[in-house]
Amino acid sequence: MALTSTIYTFDIALSDVDRGVYEQLSLKAACHPSETPEYLLTRVIAYCLEYREGIAFSKGLSEPDEPAVSVRDLTGTITHWIEIGSPDAARLHFASKACPRVAVYTHKEPRTLLRGYEGQKIHKADRVELYAVDRTLLDSLAERLDRRTTMTVSVSERQLYIDVGGASFQGAVERHPIA
Repeated sequence: MALTSTIYTFDIALSDVDRGVYEQLSLKAACHPSETPEYLLTRVIAYCLEYREGIAFSKGLSEPDEPAVSVRDLTGTITHWIEIGSPDAARLHFASKACPRVAVYTHKEPRTLLRGYEGQKIHKADRVELYAVDRTLLDSLAERLDRRTTMTVSVSERQLYIDVGGASFQGAVERHPIA
């Protein structure tokens, strides 16, 4: 018997000072049993940092050729391909050919990820953006993760300030060049 995903609901007050985005978000995110809480939280943080009209989560493992998070224009064309975790070079190569903007948000050690890309063919690798979310922040948030989570997410100079249930946490989102 196959294991089913767990649905998490996030009510988020987003204040992204860097981009001038101030929104109230209500997100439902399915977490497959093979996904860690850190992966789920990285996906939610990436959604917040990339928030704009047309953003959506993919259907997950049932759509392997889709990004974890995407932004589509009014015609349905993907304009922002956002991967989570540690996608391989072939996937980034495909994404970069299919879409004008590709970003990766990782909860893993970025140097290890970058070493895996060395010598690999990635179309327009210099334009692929890699962001590492502070792992201490993710660990702290994972301890407070509930099936229904209310949080405040503030972003200033790529620093995250997150409040969950009266507890405040902060951490950086650092960009690393792929090429």
